[in-house]
Amino acid sequence: MEALEIAAWPPEPIRTERLVLRESEARDRAAFIELLASPEVNAYLGGPRPRDVLERELPEVPERWPGSFVVDLDGAMIGQILLRRATKHRPAAVGKADLGYLFLPRAWGSGYATEACSAALGWFDGVLPGEPVVLATQTANTGSMRLAAKLGFIEVERFEAWGADQWLGMRPPARRPVESAPQNQRPRSGSTS
Repeated sequence: MEALEIAAWPPEPIRTERLVLRESEARDRAAFIELLASPEVNAYLGGPRPRDVLERELPEVPERWPGSFVVDLDGAMIGQILLRRATKHRPAAVGKADLGYLFLPRAWGSGYATEACSAALGWFDGVLPGEPVVLATQTANTGSMRLAAKLGFIEVERFEAWGADQWLGMRPPARRPVESAPQNQRPRSGSTS
C-alpha cells in the first residue's frame, strides 16, 4: 500500500456528530500500541503485534501520512481510518484507494466505525472526486461485512488468502454534480458551434 497523493495534507479536522477525524499526535502513541497489540482488533488481520516490539519501534508520532486519520472521541483516540493506494492486491483493486479501519474494542457496537468511515469517504470524494474505493475483509468478519454494506460497497469477488476466505468490495465513485443550464437556455442538439 502507498499513501494517497494529496497536495494539501493534513486537512482541517473533520467533525461529525460525535467524532473528530484528525492527524495523529504524540499523545496517540499509547492508543496505537493498544490497537496494534490487541488480539480482538487483529483477529482477522493476521494477529496482534508484540507489545514490546511496538514500544520499541513505533515512532513518537505514529501513522502520520496522507490518508491516515485518528478517530477521536471526547479528546481520546478510539480508532484509525486508513485510505491508501492499493499496490499489491487483487487485480480489481490495484491502483484504487483502499479503505481500512481499526477500532479499540471498547468503541465497538456504538456506530463509531460507520460514522467515521462515512466522514472519511466524504472527505475523499471532495479531494479525489470520481475515484472508486475498495475494501477487503475476511468473510468471517461479520461486523466488517455489515459495515461494508452500510457504506455502499458492492462485492467484486471472493478469494482465498492467508488461509481464510476473503471478500473484496468496491464503492462506486461519487457522482460529480451536474451543473444545469439556466432556465432560459436550452441545450442545442446537432450543433457543432
